[in-house]
Amino acid sequence: MEHNVLSHLSLQVGDCLKRHNAILSVAESCTGGLLASTVIETAGSSQWFDRGFVTYTNQAKQNLLDVKSITLETFGAVSENTAAEMVRGVLTNIQSSSGYQTGRLDIAISVTGIAGPDGGSPAKPVGMVCFGIGILSNYQQLIRTTTQFFKGNRSAIRQQSVKFALEQVLAIDYDGLR
Repeated sequence: MEHNVLSHLSLQVGDCLKRHNAILSVAESCTGGLLASTVIETAGSSQWFDRGFVTYTNQAKQNLLDVKSITLETFGAVSENTAAEMVRGVLTNIQSSSGYQTGRLDIAISVTGIAGPDGGSPAKPVGMVCFGIGILSNYQQLIRTTTQFFKGNRSAIRQQSVKFALEQVLAIDYDGLR
C-alpha cells in the first residue's frame, strides 16, 4: 500500500474531525504506533489528535488501559473483547483527565491483531485484526467492535489495519450523535 493512501486518509480524517468538533485518540497493539504516526504526520493534527497508547504486551494493556486479566485469559489479546476494553480504557483515561471537555466528541480506536509472520493459529490466523471504535460524548461511552482478516506480509497487514481504522473514523454518523 502506498504511503500516499494513508496520508490522504489521515487528511480526510482531520478535516472530518475538525468539522465535527471531535478529537481522536488511539490504542495500538499490532500496529505498534503506526496509526498514531500516520496521523501526526498530517500537518495540523494537533488540532484533532489527542493521545496514543502503544500496548504491545498483555501487561501493558492491563497497566495502561485497564484491560482485565480475565478477558485476556478467556478470549486472548486478539479478540473483540480485548479491543473493546482497550478502547474503553482510552475513553476512561480521557474522561478522567483534568482537561476533559463535555462539548466535544472524543473518538477512540483500538487495534489488536496478528501481523505475522508467526503467531497465528487455525482459530486466529495471521492477518486477523480486531478493532474497537469508541465515542465519548458528555460522559456517555458508545463502543462497537469488528474483526477483519487481511492478507500479505507483516508490513502490509499493519498498513491495511491503519487504513481500516482511519476509514472507521470517517464512517461514524457524527450528525446522529448530537
